[in-house]
This record gives sequence, C-alpha cells and structure tokens, in this order.
Amino acid sequence: MTDLFNAIGLGLLALLPLTNPPTTVALFLALSKGLSQKEKDTQAFLTSFYVFLIMAVTYYIGALVMDAFNISIPGLRMAGGGILVIMGLKMLFPPPPQPSVPGSAAEEPTFAFIPLAMPSTAGPGTIAMIISSAATIKNNTFFPPWVLLVAPPLIFLLTALILWICLRCSGFIMKIMGQSGIEAISRLMGFLLVCMGAQFAINGSVEILQTLIDHNAHLLRPQ
Repeated sequence: MTDLFNAIGLGLLALLPLTNPPTTVALFLALSKGLSQKEKDTQAFLTSFYVFLIMAVTYYIGALVMDAFNISIPGLRMAGGGILVIMGLKMLFPPPPQPSVPGSAAEEPTFAFIPLAMPSTAGPGTIAMIISSAATIKNNTFFPPWVLLVAPPLIFLLTALILWICLRCSGFIMKIMGQSGIEAISRLMGFLLVCMGAQFAINGSVEILQTLIDHNAHLLRPQ
C-alpha cells in the first residue's frame, strides 16, 4: 500500500500545478454570475466529471487518437489558445442582456466542458504530460505492476475531487466579493484568458517553427 500512496502522491504533485484549481475557481466565479445555486452546483459537478473523463481518456487512448487524426501537441496548443481568446473576448465585452420572453424556457449554462474543463483545467500542458507519462510508465520498474494499473485512475479521481471541492467553496468567495467584485473578476479573467490564449498560440507556433528548422537544418548548413 505504501507504493500505491507514493505513486498517488507523485501523480498529484505532477498534475495539480498543471490543472491549477484556483484559476478554474476564478473563471467559474466569472462565468457563473447570475446562476442559481443549483445551477452552480450542477456546473461544478459536470466540470469535475469532465476533467476526470478527459484525463482518463487521454491516459488510455490519447496517443492513439492524436496519431489517428494526425494531431500534434503544438496544434493542440494553438486550438486551445483560439478557444481561450474567443471566451476571453466574450467576458471582456459581454453582450447586453436579452429581455426574457414570457413562456420561453431558459437556456441551460454550458460552460462546464469549455472552457472550465478544457482548456482551463485539462489543457494542452496537462494532456501532453499525461500522454508522455502513459508512454514512459510502461517501462517503469520502480513501482509494482498492480500499482501502475490502479494508481492512474485514482490520481485522476482525486484531482477531479479536489477541483469539485474548490468549485463548491466558490459560493463563500462570491458572498465576500459581492456583485461588483464578481464583475471585476469577470473582466480581469477575460483579459487573462485572451493573454493565455495568445500565449498558447505563440508557444504552438514556436514549436512548429522549431520543428521545421530542425527538420531542414541540413539546408541551412554551408556546402
């Protein structure tokens, strides 16, 4: 059991800095303004569930899916960056509230998967790390085989549980901040999302350029 606890601890130490639950909580506060407590609880649960699902699917079949569709990590970064920029602009410049039509059903909030679960929590960095770990763990001899089989899903489950607890506690933060504070957080997070998205796209572009340079380095050498 000691080996299992050590493996889980190492996995959490690697995943939590990448998933960064406090950042997701701040984004959750900005996106959930105006929702009822029941809707917030639903979005918190769905976000945590999606995060677990994304990490588990990535670990077991992520490399196969990316190879099948010829998707690279730089491409994943650029796509995630574009999503973040779009969401950030919507938060920076929110549309005017639409007048409610009597008898019309209210739309369900749909921000649990995008951008909370992906790319805010399980973003390109997290996915790349999980795929890399899945590839290297097969040759690992430090832990027994049964630990390598049991530990990954438990690590993903605990990460999702920690995120769910953080999101459920966001109500206390909202009571302290007030409506004006939430509005300020929303605009700030929108700006940060635009910056993060641009940086994701830049990093992906740099990686692609570096790959092209490395593959064509022989053409640049003097004859």
